[in-house]
Amino acid sequence: MKLAPPSTPHILLIDDNCDGLLVRRSLLEEAGCTVQVARNGEEGLRLFQAAKFDLIVTDFRMPGIDGIEVIKRIRATQPDARVILLSGFVDPLGLNEENTGADAVIAKSSHEPANLVRAVKRLLNRTWRKPPASQKKPRSRAGATVAGF
Repeated sequence: MKLAPPSTPHILLIDDNCDGLLVRRSLLEEAGCTVQVARNGEEGLRLFQAAKFDLIVTDFRMPGIDGIEVIKRIRATQPDARVILLSGFVDPLGLNEENTGADAVIAKSSHEPANLVRAVKRLLNRTWRKPPASQKKPRSRAGATVAGF
């Protein structure tokens, strides 16, 4: 009896930098993913609406619709989507998961390739989406919460 091959993760990669798209696409394909690319936020949102993606990786600073707006629009239609935000301005702007709505925020640096692959694997292996702190329900005064299913 033959087992069905594991499904290949389908990733949407959004970046206005052609070189960045090429390098990240190659990196993610080497990691076993299929990658569809968009060269700006508008194109990324059109592709997102037209197909199902297991994960979205978006740049922060792009002309027109930036990465934060891309994430907001994705969350409006698919709140449990897995999203990674990339930026060269993580530290200067204080970008993090809580203030961007992303599941992971990765700085563009020499460590980016390893951090990106690690975050992609971690998020693809997660069966549920952990909401950013900004979306979590506040705890009661006693610090206790009601257990959910």
